[in-house]
Amino acid sequence: EATVDLAERRRIRSAIRELQRQELERDEEALASKRFRPERGSHRQDDKENWPRSRRLEEEQQMALAALARQLEAMTDVEELTKLLRAAGEYEERKLIRAAIRKLRAEEIEGEASSHPQPR
Repeated sequence: EATVDLAERRRIRSAIRELQRQELERDEEALASKRFRPERGSHRQDDKENWPRSRRLEEEQQMALAALARQLEAMTDVEELTKLLRAAGEYEERKLIRAAIRKLRAEEIEGEASSHPQPR
C-alpha cells in the first residue's frame, strides 16, 4: 500500500501468497507426521506396569460397594439415606443409595396401598 508502482504491488502480493502457501504446506506435513506416528512401545509398558495396581483398586472399590449395598439393605429410613446420599462423593455410591431410596419409597407406597383397600 505504500508503493505507487502496480508491478511492485503485484510482486509483493505474489510473494505473500507464496509464503502463505509454504506455511500451509508445512502445517499439513506436520499434521500428517503426527497422524501417522507409530505408537511408542514404552507407553504400552507403562500400561502393563500399572495394570495390576489399577486392577487391585478396582477390586477394592467393588468390595467397598458390596459392603455399602449390604449396609443399605439394613436401612429403613429415607431421611437417613438422603443424608448419606448428600455425603457420598462417588457416582457408583450415589447410584446404590438412590436405588435403595427408590426401593423404600416403593415399599412404602405398596404398604399404604395394601392397608387401604380401594372401594369398588
